[in-house]
Amino acid sequence: MMKSLAASCLLVVGASAFSTAPRSFTGLSIPQSSSTLSMLPTKKNEDSVSSSKFYPFPSTDSSSNFRLDATPPKSNEEVTDGSADVRQLLGVKGAAGTSDIWKIRLQLTKPVTWIPLVWGVMCGAAASGNYHWIWNPFDPNDRDVMLGLEDTAKGFVAMILAGPFLTGYTQTINDWYDREIDAINEPYRPIPSGAISEGQVIFQIWFLLLGGLGIAYGLDVWAGHDFPTVLALSIFGSWISYIYSAPPLKLKQNGWAGNYALGCSYISLPWWCGQAVFGQLDRPVYFILPILYSIAGLGIAIVNDFKSVEGDRQLGLNSLPVAFGIDGAKWICAGSVTLTQLGVAGYLQSIGESTYAAILLGLLLPQIYFQATLLLPDPVANDVKYQASSQPFFVFGILATALCLGHHDFTA
Repeated sequence: MMKSLAASCLLVVGASAFSTAPRSFTGLSIPQSSSTLSMLPTKKNEDSVSSSKFYPFPSTDSSSNFRLDATPPKSNEEVTDGSADVRQLLGVKGAAGTSDIWKIRLQLTKPVTWIPLVWGVMCGAAASGNYHWIWNPFDPNDRDVMLGLEDTAKGFVAMILAGPFLTGYTQTINDWYDREIDAINEPYRPIPSGAISEGQVIFQIWFLLLGGLGIAYGLDVWAGHDFPTVLALSIFGSWISYIYSAPPLKLKQNGWAGNYALGCSYISLPWWCGQAVFGQLDRPVYFILPILYSIAGLGIAIVNDFKSVEGDRQLGLNSLPVAFGIDGAKWICAGSVTLTQLGVAGYLQSIGESTYAAILLGLLLPQIYFQATLLLPDPVANDVKYQASSQPFFVFGILATALCLGHHDFTA
């Protein structure tokens, strides 16, 4: 156990960023003054728009009469603490402006959101019980340098797949389908501002998607899979990403489906990818526990909806705070996060892993405290503070569960 915990501690930088990216809409004010922004189609030219597209990502026809009757809010304000350039590369607010196309492309992939996927791959590798160190100081039988180097390379490639490629694809396609909303609320973003052309965006979507699927198949070959498990997971995850953002399904319009899709994408899929690369997904528990954690991820995703409740209501998005009100949604959030982890701890206790069950309960107690002191009193004002305070304990709980599975003898 100690060797796995020591290894994981080297990889926890940024673990508190294990959260879904907040949505951009914050509320609308649409006066009747015209604007130079041109993103929303009128009804009469929908046919011309649909005839000029690179399936399945429709493109704007420059000959169509697009207009947006909105007055843009105050433009993006660069921070003055010297981090504006870094923020631009990470794809977060307060970023510096740039005309460098490669920096803009990176910004669209939102590197800050890669962290939870990389963490998920690491948890999957731990759950496999078959990841080898380059030179293990705790176990003299685990010092095969060449085997350790190979596993390190496999893990790195799996993280590249989950982070830059498939998360980058997800974030780019989400920005593409949010370009009309961003034209209202964040007109300084790369797509609505015109910093990157529509053709360049569509090329990036296809490059990241097809490149990711190619890497996934390469990992299957490397791992010696008879069935391309990693490729199948990647195709499924890419499809979820598409229907999350794109009409007609657009899961993000529904609070339950959209938030669970986020939880599954950020927790279950990268876990399964990491475990498939180093081991087998041959027991129901390897599916059940990540799915339970994805339900907890649903609760985490709700936190990002509280501040956008008015904008969601005006745009017809049925987020859980819109459907149940802020008071109802905050209890759904707290309940899903807490009850699922209690269930996981109960399972670990039932298979005789009382130490890991106790660790999980110990990591749950601070989360309950922050729910009582931050989330439940005022989820709108305290959303960021709650996420930053609570989520490190949540993600270490996921890792503790994965380590438990990796060390447990299911044949005994």
